[in-house]
Amino acid sequence: MTIKDIAKESGYAVGTVSRVLNDHKDVSPEAREKILKIVAQHDFTPNSNAKHLKQQESRGIAIVVKGTRNMLFAGILELLQSEIHRRGHSMFVTYLDEEDNEVLAAQRLCRERKPLGILFLGSNLTYFSESFPGISVPCVLITNSAKDLNFRNLASVSTDDVSAAAFCIDYLIKRGHRSIGILGGIACGSDASCARLEGCEQGFAAANLPFDPEKQYQIARFSMESGYAAMEKLLAAMPDMTAVFAFSDVMAIGALRALRDHGKRVPEDISVVGFDGIDLGQYAAPRLTTVKQDDVVIARRGVELLLSQIVRGSSAAYETIPFRLLEGESVQDLKKKKEMKAL
Repeated sequence: MTIKDIAKESGYAVGTVSRVLNDHKDVSPEAREKILKIVAQHDFTPNSNAKHLKQQESRGIAIVVKGTRNMLFAGILELLQSEIHRRGHSMFVTYLDEEDNEVLAAQRLCRERKPLGILFLGSNLTYFSESFPGISVPCVLITNSAKDLNFRNLASVSTDDVSAAAFCIDYLIKRGHRSIGILGGIACGSDASCARLEGCEQGFAAANLPFDPEKQYQIARFSMESGYAAMEKLLAAMPDMTAVFAFSDVMAIGALRALRDHGKRVPEDISVVGFDGIDLGQYAAPRLTTVKQDDVVIARRGVELLLSQIVRGSSAAYETIPFRLLEGESVQDLKKKKEMKAL
């Protein structure tokens, strides 16, 4: 029996079976239980020689993805893979939990797989400050800036998260919203969450509005399920809330469902703004207003910067890709509503 046979019998992908056999965390308990049961039934033992040969195969480009449910990353990953293959290189992907240390994982990859270079999708800059000097191959952070780290072999392609989040708060305030809730990640666990929270604080300060994180900020993972649960907590904490800004579209879509389940209309009762601009948001009901990150440009430039280091020995470069607002149907202009009532 081979891994492909186990995949066929279990109904799961070969990659999922491989992650279970290698004891990776990013597998659901149901999948792990079913696959291990089949492994035990057939007394399957992974071929250590094959594993060793795989570790010694020609070096490719590694992609380290932080978080298994981030739809923005899923879209960018597909674009990265296409771009890498188009340029004639091989690649392999490693998935981590949102809270894992991606630099230590990359160090292990360098020892075992000896990649030509590494693309990081999702990152905690504290881990890079502490441990990145142990990595010598060219690397690029995708969606996070490495400029302040100043490592010669660590480039980056990102959106200005601080400015984008401040823009969203300003956008809501200009439409008459004052009681605004925030759905975001653990600030110390994600630099994107930290930067977006900083942008929110700047947006409120610019409008001379108070911001109380204890009341207005609810922590969520980057998933619809977590966005749903956090939205319920935010509703309880802010009964006067008229708008919510979510740090990702998947959080925002979870929030839309929670609001509907609690009898709230969007945008008539509560407006919702997301972040990322994934396709799913444009098929939600109502269509989601969101910050659009240009995933096509981000992926293309990320690969180009990495290959520039690998092929030409270029020093790290740091690029900021402009964002734009996709106006959907999920935000109500309270100022216009009041003006209409006054007529």
